[in-house]
Amino acid sequence: MPRTAARVDANQAAIVSALRQVGAYVLFTFQLKNCFDLLVGYRGRTFLMEVKDPAQPASKRQLTAGEAKFKSEWRGSPYHVVHTVEEAIAIITSA
Repeated sequence: MPRTAARVDANQAAIVSALRQVGAYVLFTFQLKNCFDLLVGYRGRTFLMEVKDPAQPASKRQLTAGEAKFKSEWRGSPYHVVHTVEEAIAIITSA
C-alpha cells in the first residue's frame, strides 16, 4: 500500500519559527511514519516534539497508534506533545 503524504498541523510553522528565533535548531521529522514531528536542539539538549493543532477537535489531536507506541517505547529524551508556541518555548527554556 503506498504511503500517503504526511499531514502537517497548521500551527507547526509558527512553532518552528518561534523555536528558531530563540536560537534552537529544528529538524523536521514529520515525514517519518509513527514517530514525532520535530527534533529540537537547544543549549546542548535534545527535545522530541509532536505538534498537535489546538484548533482541531480533540479526536484529531490524539496521538496516532504508531505515535503512541513510539512514545511508550522511546528511552531517550522526553517526548513532548505541543499545541502552542508558548508550550514549545517553555519546554526548551525550562529544562
